[in-house]
Amino acid sequence: MAHFLVIYRPPRPTFQSDATAEEERVIGDHFQYLKRLLAEGKLLLAGPCEDASMGLAVLECGSLEEARSILAADPAVQGKVFTGEIKPYRVSLFRK
Repeated sequence: MAHFLVIYRPPRPTFQSDATAEEERVIGDHFQYLKRLLAEGKLLLAGPCEDASMGLAVLECGSLEEARSILAADPAVQGKVFTGEIKPYRVSLFRK
């Protein structure tokens, strides 16, 4: 299995303070999607930066193509609430 870093970026710098009701609904769907990936063993960790400038996730999956498919299926990406970028990543140390 390979690891991939996903960087999620909001549509605007003021997103944290001026998200619409529809954007907030999509973020809820995004959170449920990430919870499902966690239960499936495809997500190691995820969360937003405190300043809301971006969010991060670390995926564990079989290939870059699979990571891209996971990102493309994310409701926040599909709904254009977040853009996503994938970087091959190596988890070297991990506290259990």
